[in-house]
Amino acid sequence: MMRGFVIAGTHSGCGKTTVTLGILAALRKKNHTVQPFKAGPDFIDTGLHRTITGRASINLDLWMCGREYVEELFHRHSADADTAVVEGVMGLYDGAASTADLAAKLGLPVILVVDAYGMAESAAAIVKGFKEFRVKSQVLSEMSSRFKIQDSKLLTPDSKLSFAGVIFNRVGSERHYQRIKNSIQDIPVLGYLPRDLDFTIPHRHLGLVVAEEDPFGREEIDKLADSVLEHIDVEFLVGKCGSGEAKKNTENPGEKSVAATSGRSRLRTSDLRIGVAYDRAFCFYYEDNFDLLRKAGAEIVKFSPLSDTRIPDGLDALYFGGGYPELHAEALSRNRSMLDSIKELSDRGMPVYAECGGFMYLTEGIYDFDSRFHQLAGVFPLKTVMKKGRAHLGYREVALRQDAIAGDKGAVIRGHEFHYSEIMESQEARKRGSAKVVSSEPQNFRTSALSQTYSVKDGSGNELGKEGYTVKNALGSYIHIHFGSNPSIANNFIHFIKEHHGTYSPGRARQS
Repeated sequence: MMRGFVIAGTHSGCGKTTVTLGILAALRKKNHTVQPFKAGPDFIDTGLHRTITGRASINLDLWMCGREYVEELFHRHSADADTAVVEGVMGLYDGAASTADLAAKLGLPVILVVDAYGMAESAAAIVKGFKEFRVKSQVLSEMSSRFKIQDSKLLTPDSKLSFAGVIFNRVGSERHYQRIKNSIQDIPVLGYLPRDLDFTIPHRHLGLVVAEEDPFGREEIDKLADSVLEHIDVEFLVGKCGSGEAKKNTENPGEKSVAATSGRSRLRTSDLRIGVAYDRAFCFYYEDNFDLLRKAGAEIVKFSPLSDTRIPDGLDALYFGGGYPELHAEALSRNRSMLDSIKELSDRGMPVYAECGGFMYLTEGIYDFDSRFHQLAGVFPLKTVMKKGRAHLGYREVALRQDAIAGDKGAVIRGHEFHYSEIMESQEARKRGSAKVVSSEPQNFRTSALSQTYSVKDGSGNELGKEGYTVKNALGSYIHIHFGSNPSIANNFIHFIKEHHGTYSPGRARQS
């Protein structure tokens, strides 16, 4: 039977990502095969997990996908691993579909990470409170109704999480640690990470720097693993929550192909080839989306809008995920042969799906943080502008207003939105020389082939209006859709591609 644990925090910023990466690195150093997971919709942490373990990290999100699907994902991807490690989201009990709820549904014990900076014995009160906390039934009922949890009942008021232990972060000294440890009751203290730990993950406007930009090297990872092995009782963790002994494994962490974990669900080979934009500018994807497309009969072919001169030959559709196109806008704009090949195939009717950063890339262009305009693909007759502050964040429920690559009219799908840009009204901006943001319908909406495909609600069910833009067979949106939220999405992708196969000459980008 597969065993594992959840690494949870008292709050965002307490150090759970550093602790998670350290434990992953330490287990790998002890030759354990570790399967990482991330609670919630985050893309960046999953990439960092992959850097450490060499295995694709899988998002487990109860709100988007429901309990049964999340349980199936967990057991399928952890079946060949010694230990599963799930990094939580926010504080342990925060949110409708919280880390606590996920731990309870999967039957996994919790390791609580506590930031010990500026306190000693008082840490015992925090640990005791987290261990004994119960969510009131009235609050549970209100949250369940408000956030429309799929297939899931929240942690019941009389249930109690299983705690494997507590780890303290930013501990000042061994004496400081002993004072904290001696004050803790009824829960194992597994160790700590020192305040002067020489390991940092660079940040930027959307959070941590992505794994594709190599935020830390092998030497830094080794130092982090050594610090964990020195200060944290990893043997206790493995004995209590893992498989006990590592399977024979001679692979280096960075050498194991990510395809080894995602390829398990490939049931058959297909001549349908979906080109996926993947590089430093476009790397925000749910790994499960690829698995589901493969299972439905597609081959995933990755290419780079940054470095390739055009899209690969022989493709039947294009998929542009999220990322940081604004940071690479100048280089993306200079690669005109790639942009022209995308626009040409889209104009001829090739099915195209794009979300968030990928959607921005397919517009006429981006005004960056310094108000400089970078011309891009022009598939969608819109422009986007970067904002100093966050524009939108939260879960989204989408109902399709018309048939599209993501589903038939009336289909309901779920996803997440997180971005620092907005669609701007290009005609007005040209007159004023500035970027005027619009929240719904662009001025040129009625005079172009552009149509709005989505009717959107937030996670609480509040109407947010129309979104999701369609031009010919191209669909673009700011919303990151999880294909596991509706079992028909991947099959509809394939059906839509086949249905429109004769409307263009597939896979023949203009030779440059």
